[in-house]
Amino acid sequence: MRFDILTLFPHMFSSPFRESILGKAVDKGLIQIQTVDIRDFALDKHRVVDDTPYGGGQGMVMKVEPIARAIEWVKSQSPSAWTIYLTPQGKQFNQEIARALSSRSHLVLLCGRYEGVDERVREFFADEEISIGDYVLAGGELAAMVIIDAVSRLLPGVLGSDRSAEEDSFSNSVLEYPQYTRPSDFRGSSVPEVLLSGNHSAIFLWRRREALRRTLVRRPDLLAKANLSDEDKKLLEEILQKNRADKSEDGV
Repeated sequence: MRFDILTLFPHMFSSPFRESILGKAVDKGLIQIQTVDIRDFALDKHRVVDDTPYGGGQGMVMKVEPIARAIEWVKSQSPSAWTIYLTPQGKQFNQEIARALSSRSHLVLLCGRYEGVDERVREFFADEEISIGDYVLAGGELAAMVIIDAVSRLLPGVLGSDRSAEEDSFSNSVLEYPQYTRPSDFRGSSVPEVLLSGNHSAIFLWRRREALRRTLVRRPDLLAKANLSDEDKKLLEEILQKNRADKSEDGV
């Protein structure tokens, strides 16, 4: 899969994509990541990419011409590339969107800066607008890193085991179960015995129950859209009954 990042600050990406999982994926040729400096497509010798907004107002606005030329240059190599404008006004990024994007072969990520981009960029050159959360960043560069990381880990071969992505939090609208490793006892806190039992069916059942319990407590909103099996629903009812019994014993 190929990612093209359109940015005013390409050096911000020099380190993150050389490390860990993404670095290995790049070395294996599973993903290609290219930064495109929008200033290279400016129309004047000073490489100006922003200007004051028509109608007045604070700050500067990124000009349409350099962005349009940069996107057209990328699409001249790959006409099917899907262009995403990273903006606080976009739809909020989640695992479902990451999964949908992972089915594409080429993503173009446009990193906004200043007060944003000329509206004609949105109208004529962006296929989709995405936000990574209800907060404001200095620019879209960090958002681009988040999206590339989330999408790449869903591609075959990027993770050590494809099951790792399947079991991650949010993969099925359910948070991941608790994880433990050595030592089995740390300052009097022991690993649940079932995880040391070697009984794989019991371990699977415990993990699923704890994943549902954790989701119920921390993100109950996710359960409304989770694809729960009959066994899941049974486990969830058992959890709810136990919670009610515990509250009754506490006099709540």
